Amino acid sequence: MIIPTSSEATPMPSRRKLLQFGAAALPVLALGAVLPTAAHAASTDYAPGDLAPSTDYASSAGLQAATATPPLRMPAETDRHDRTFMAWPALSTIWGRQLSGVRDDIARVAYAISKYEPVVVVARPSQAADARYWLGRGSTHGITVLEIANDDLWIRDFGPTFLTAPGAVAGLDTNFNGWGKSGTSYYQPYAEDAAVAATLLHGYGVNRITAPFTGEGGSLETDGQGTLLATVSSLVNANRNPGMSQDQVEQALKDGLGVSKVIWLPGLAGQDITDGHIDCLARFTAPGRVILDQPGPGTAQIWIDVYQESKRILANATDAQGRPLAITELPGPDRQSIRGRGKDFLSSYTNYYTANGAVFVPQFGDAVADGAAYAILQAAYPDRDVVQLNIDNIAGGGGGIHCATQSQPSVPPAV
Repeated sequence: MIIPTSSEATPMPSRRKLLQFGAAALPVLALGAVLPTAAHAASTDYAPGDLAPSTDYASSAGLQAATATPPLRMPAETDRHDRTFMAWPALSTIWGRQLSGVRDDIARVAYAISKYEPVVVVARPSQAADARYWLGRGSTHGITVLEIANDDLWIRDFGPTFLTAPGAVAGLDTNFNGWGKSGTSYYQPYAEDAAVAATLLHGYGVNRITAPFTGEGGSLETDGQGTLLATVSSLVNANRNPGMSQDQVEQALKDGLGVSKVIWLPGLAGQDITDGHIDCLARFTAPGRVILDQPGPGTAQIWIDVYQESKRILANATDAQGRPLAITELPGPDRQSIRGRGKDFLSSYTNYYTANGAVFVPQFGDAVADGAAYAILQAAYPDRDVVQLNIDNIAGGGGGIHCATQSQPSVPPAV
């Protein structure tokens, strides 16, 4: 049972109330927010238990055939959101003495995002009261806690990756397997995390698609117009997709995400838990425009080599529409100025999150680099606020704001 709580006082409509608007006639429910055009203003957060169970589909093609919807596609993160999902870090066996600090960071990020769009945080039932207290301190914007068992905070990777089409939304379960780290020094418990995508989608009545590949949301970056950025190291890897060639993985990505072109960057396997996710390296700011992470002073040469090769590939690439890519470099902080934060500390501004009206980016304490990151991102997103946040505890675990968030896109208007 998924039990939502929120600091908002507005009661949640039931499925019966939705039926009065004709929502049952829609092919897919968008976590309760898909309403006919005339009733769309009534959209709000709904109790998951009030919605019909989801149906599982082996592919997006299967869902489209069953529902007669237009082709589904992974949208750009800059598209309008209904809400942001986050997860409450659960295990001291993962975080040790840093657990309290990490929870502080999660609360800080959730509160900041909640000023721009609703935030839903999944938490273990036994920790839900604690999460509500932490998340409720000083919050007046409404952060919902859902009681769902989880292990860690990286919901970008284990949560559903959403797909949209005119009038429809579905959730892609990317078969999270703990980044393929079983039997390695990077291993951490992930059984509860692996079930979160299916639990969320089932509870809210959203059609669930099983991806034809194994991967994580942080390994997927799209412009929303058919182009995907990805790293070879995190997807063409025996720890996720054994026995599959790069061409086979590429076809699976096209089939699962509704994209027509994949631009592969090399990445770097074995040097972090993700094997070099794309969301720490290169991001679309708009179709035809890419932000590229430039390692700051003191960065190990192996990562500088990844940056240089990625820059070369992007400079010679075209997107699915045949456009060359305009590249903006985003320099990282001086590693010497942030020393003492551990070898796994993720000092990438590129792991930012784009929400409605805002961009949320780390602030590392290197005043020059922090200021440059702010200016570069403000120029890239002129119509959004750039909000810088201290997330040193999260970054110490090898992740960032993007890793800790997952967006649920609004349903595009029906054609």
